Amino acid sequence: MNSSRPYLIRALYEWIVDNGCTPHLLVNAEYPGVQVPTKFVSDGQIVLNVSPTAVRELDLGTEAVSFEGRFGGVGHSLFVPSPAVLAIYARENGQGMVFDQEPPPVQNEVEVVEEQDTPPDDEPPRPSGRPSLKVVK
Repeated sequence: MNSSRPYLIRALYEWIVDNGCTPHLLVNAEYPGVQVPTKFVSDGQIVLNVSPTAVRELDLGTEAVSFEGRFGGVGHSLFVPSPAVLAIYARENGQGMVFDQEPPPVQNEVEVVEEQDTPPDDEPPRPSGRPSLKVVK
């Protein structure tokens, strides 16, 4: 199943904007593939104002968030893989959602998964493990 994070980011972004607030993203700037102005990174994180009036060409995609923004009067192209988004919240009241940190993908693990036996085409895949839910406050 796909990660729910990009879908939650899009939904919360729309909710925040619809309520007249300013959406901000808290980003792990050290996550592989993140492209943000390093001059504005503090303790490995950066807060990005992604309001419609602050950015251009905002794309809240399934794999990443990307947009054009200005920092200190200088234009930058930003790219943030979805797992690097740690939170989305409204600047005015702090309402939003914090996400668990995801470890960066490891190439060796991907190769091992691809080598595992797959069930025959006529046999449906069996779920592994028990389903789990978390309480989000």
